[in-house]
Amino acid sequence: MKSFLVVHPDRCLGCRSCELACAVAHSESKTLLGALQEEKPPKARVWVEKGGSFSAPLQCRHCEKAPCIEVCPTAALRRRDAGSPVALDHERCIGCRWCILACPFGVIRMDPKDGAVVKCDLCAERTARGEIPACVESCHVGALTLENVADVVQDKRQAFLLRIERATEATEA
Repeated sequence: MKSFLVVHPDRCLGCRSCELACAVAHSESKTLLGALQEEKPPKARVWVEKGGSFSAPLQCRHCEKAPCIEVCPTAALRRRDAGSPVALDHERCIGCRWCILACPFGVIRMDPKDGAVVKCDLCAERTARGEIPACVESCHVGALTLENVADVVQDKRQAFLLRIERATEATEA
């Protein structure tokens, strides 16, 4: 995957706008009012959870060697190609829950009404049109960002060098 979701829990306010945007993006109508009136309510594929003194949005991390794909007996979870996100084919899902048990992040959930799992698809419809995922677009504080791996690595390298520089300056003073 060229880009991936990066979570910045220090920025998350716990407002859940990402959950709402995700549900609307996965609704039939693609509008909030329409989604509220749908016979089958849309499901969010991102969940904001509290962790002590912080909140953080949680969703599928689209692991390179995804355990959920490995254990799925019907191939309901799979990738289109090596760099694509882990996608779910609802028609193939038999609700065995093996993927839920295999997920190291605990972000795949069961929809009791459908008997199938629900998980982030990185807003496949939106990204196919060149848009960013709904959760990222709705997060006005930047707790969720879609970033390039090389950019993240470069930012970490720069932050590390800055820490070394400050530590050196402190010992010289």
